[in-house]
Amino acid sequence: MTEVDRTAGVREWVGLAVLVLPCVLASMDMSVMFVALPSLSADLKPSSSEQLWIMDAYGFLLAGLLITMGTLGDRIGRRRVLLAGAAAFGVASVLAAYSTSSETLIAARALLGIAGSTLAPSTLSLIRNMFHDARQRATAVGVWTAGFAGGALIGPIIGGLLLEHFWWGSVFLINVPVMVLLLVLGPLLLPEYRDPRPGRFDLLGAPLSILAVLGVIYGVKLLAEHGFGWVPLVYCAAGLAVGVAFLHRQRVAANPMIDMTLFRTRRFNVPLFVGALATFGLVGFSLFNWQFMQLVLGMEPFESALWSLPTFLVMPVGIALATAIAPRIGKPNVIAAGLLVAAAGYAMLAFIQAGSGIVYLVGGLTVVAIGIGGVSAVVTDVILSAAPPERAGMASAMSETSTEFGGALGIAILGSIGTAVYRSELAAKAPDALTPKELEAARNTLGGAVDTAATLPKGTAESLRNVAFDAFARETRIASVVSAVLMAGAAILIATLLRTAHTRPGSSAVVATAKGG
Repeated sequence: MTEVDRTAGVREWVGLAVLVLPCVLASMDMSVMFVALPSLSADLKPSSSEQLWIMDAYGFLLAGLLITMGTLGDRIGRRRVLLAGAAAFGVASVLAAYSTSSETLIAARALLGIAGSTLAPSTLSLIRNMFHDARQRATAVGVWTAGFAGGALIGPIIGGLLLEHFWWGSVFLINVPVMVLLLVLGPLLLPEYRDPRPGRFDLLGAPLSILAVLGVIYGVKLLAEHGFGWVPLVYCAAGLAVGVAFLHRQRVAANPMIDMTLFRTRRFNVPLFVGALATFGLVGFSLFNWQFMQLVLGMEPFESALWSLPTFLVMPVGIALATAIAPRIGKPNVIAAGLLVAAAGYAMLAFIQAGSGIVYLVGGLTVVAIGIGGVSAVVTDVILSAAPPERAGMASAMSETSTEFGGALGIAILGSIGTAVYRSELAAKAPDALTPKELEAARNTLGGAVDTAATLPKGTAESLRNVAFDAFARETRIASVVSAVLMAGAAILIATLLRTAHTRPGSSAVVATAKGG
């Protein structure tokens, strides 16, 4: 029986459910901190620097170790790495929940990031080995994608509910029973798989990959927070230099971590790039929609989280539609169509005004979510299918790393563009009654303008809020236009380059990927 002929049974589908649960939690742990931060800050009283590291330690370590953990799973066993990561994730969750100091919580968040870096590549590469039928695998990848996306969206909602009844540590303790369930059911339902001829682990390549990713992402984060300057540019340059050294190492190493030959094929490198672009818009634009709901529309964090539910509910619809029609019209066409749907959603948001209201905002975001949901699932499946089974862990890690870079760049670039527009508007239209100090505070951020307005006389306060809200609406419109153009450009890219690859003479294997997987 060939790999394509084998169909998954009940055990594989139940195993998929077990695999998705830790992915939901890993994604939740990145977003739940937004609602937990005020409570834990009141308790632990971290400095501003410590507060930033409490937020960022998890994401930095997770992004930096994806390639290493994906490659390690290929070599020593994907189930083994997954279960070890699940055990570490559970222990780190307990440490985070009962932290009595900022330093302890930062260390626990770092350990959570290290453990979390095992989950995405291990679960996705196990799906590659559990579902050999192309259509079933596409469906399984869609479910996995929905789990990851859903975790980020429902994190603030679940966090808000827990914080209404328990202390801030409860947002970490919910991880423990799920990880225990994975440790119990994993050995029973999940097959082990490793490269039969793995070779020696690249002890030099691993730290190079970690330093390259951490350097670039940290530099991009500094750019997003402080704008262009020497310090963030030095971090980015250092990360890129280490990245060049890492790629050179992969070309000459006897047992490289990354199969460089895959990057010569469009069906691998083009979807990687398009996936990063899709995440660029989705994550970068989140800077604007959350502030719009909470500051412009005056919603509480939990209320704004509830209004994000429609985007969570429609994303599986986009995933299901994309996976259903991909075998009929081809994956490049489905990806291009999804990107155009997302572009239409951003185009709708390009007309938003300060008084547009929540329904208009959520309507545009819902259209974006339908398109990006389908794109993410199909792009991930194309990347996974392009790699040989023994390198699925590496391919999964590359897919996740590209989305991490896309999200970081989205926040930095869209955030920088938006900040420049906002500050220019405030400087030109702010009320004359403001003192230089008040004007500077209002120009820095929308939150600063709202806080400053609360200290001013009624007329001046109302005038400042109106100017600030209009300025923020304008920067949101510009971010929408940039995102719409990028999505449309990516649609053209995927439709031309991948279709060319799929129709090239002698590319029958690629045609099979395009039509069914």
